[in-house]
Amino acid sequence: MTGVPRGATRRLGEAMPGSYVVRTFGCQMNEHDSERIAGMLESLGLERGTDPTSASVVVFNTCTIREHADERFFGQVNQLRDARRRNPAMRIVVTGCLAQGEGRQLLARAPHVDVVVGTHQLGRLRELLVSADGCDPVVEVSVPDGDLDAAAEERSATSVSEAPWRAWVTIQVGCDNHCAFCIVPRVRGPEVSRPFDAVVAEVRGLAARGVSEITLLGQNVNSYGRDLVRALRRQAEGARAESGDSAWSYVGAAVPRLRPLFAELLRAVGDVRGIRRVRFTSPHPKDMRTETFLAMAETPAVCESLHFPLQSGSDRILAAMHRGYNADRFLAKLREARATIEDLAVSTDIIVGFPGETEADFEATLEVAAEAAFDTAYTFIFSPRPGTEAAELVERFVDPAVVRNRFDRLVRVTERSSAMAHRARIGREEEVLVEGPSRKHPDVATARTRQNKLVHLAGVDGVDLGGRYGVARIVDARSHYLLGELIEVEPRPAPPVETAQAVPTR
Repeated sequence: MTGVPRGATRRLGEAMPGSYVVRTFGCQMNEHDSERIAGMLESLGLERGTDPTSASVVVFNTCTIREHADERFFGQVNQLRDARRRNPAMRIVVTGCLAQGEGRQLLARAPHVDVVVGTHQLGRLRELLVSADGCDPVVEVSVPDGDLDAAAEERSATSVSEAPWRAWVTIQVGCDNHCAFCIVPRVRGPEVSRPFDAVVAEVRGLAARGVSEITLLGQNVNSYGRDLVRALRRQAEGARAESGDSAWSYVGAAVPRLRPLFAELLRAVGDVRGIRRVRFTSPHPKDMRTETFLAMAETPAVCESLHFPLQSGSDRILAAMHRGYNADRFLAKLREARATIEDLAVSTDIIVGFPGETEADFEATLEVAAEAAFDTAYTFIFSPRPGTEAAELVERFVDPAVVRNRFDRLVRVTERSSAMAHRARIGREEEVLVEGPSRKHPDVATARTRQNKLVHLAGVDGVDLGGRYGVARIVDARSHYLLGELIEVEPRPAPPVETAQAVPTR
């Protein structure tokens, strides 16, 4: 790189002065990674800042799921070119899925970046940051050949959250699905589950720090543990071969059936003392099982909220996407979920304009969306991502004007369902967790119900009440939020002391 001087090398562990800013694009996994990044930077002596032009370290945690996120990132990082020139000691770091996917090619559009670190090497951020010197940027996007379990376990490194009562808990990294539109398997790798005991231990530690709401994260969260069971089966088969025993046994137990452990994990973390709310994202409909619905219904801490991504209502398009279910199967599972879990709120993702989508395909999506009556729908226009199967179907791309028209029609259907679901809650008293003051209106507090619905509370001090539970009466509703009045607030509890308990080894 030429024209932009770089700072001097520091030794690993040596304090760095100044502030840091982390900009996050994309999913909750990236949000959690950004909290871990903040923890790593603060361990170097940096303090959280707000102005990237004056920060010592600026980190962009990127997403490559949709083109819009790419363009936003490049716009923001290139705004720092002059600030980087004025301050040679500034370090600019790019991580996340775009970094993993593009690697050194990213520097062609942002040559003033100091460090490009992929999703598999994020744990080395401190080391890479302090070694960035001279004229060459540091690029590390290699996929480790070592212990994948250790790589997954590293995700639980110390993190810094702006909301100390809430935490993300990564239970799985990577994805074994190959949806035609998705780049995640290429940039995140295959599914690797963290050990069952390690996840529960982390949740206990969070509860001891005063965290009361956790969100379990994974690219295909409800397939959690399938790889762990597969490893146990290999051990069992090895033990059987060694002993010559004709009975398939492993430490006195039958060879485990190949299945996810997600329902068991929900029950275990939901039983941790001090945890009042358990959420999870994102599940895949093809892997959603009855035992998961039962665990949600029977574990009081697990919230009555389910993200259930439809993507399309056309069986033909679902097959082209490689989703592994059809519309009837999706709707059947949705009916089972609602019949099992009382007062369940359901959100979804829907893509409009997938290559080859006809008007008949789109009308099928409208019909399924209307029947499903989602509480919330995240609707997207298809965005071709390089490296995916769908991006190669250029001759089948749908005319943008047609896609925009279909998108607008879909939004009208989904927002009608959202408005009806929200109006049905008017007059109810809901448990809420106050999150803090509204960004737009400081005299209004924002809160969340167990169903993950946003509630605006007028005349409430969101700063003082942040992290406290209460009861709100819903007085009005909109498509995307509720309006309420706070009628009761619980005292702020002291963090519980979790006693050591044995967790069954999986």
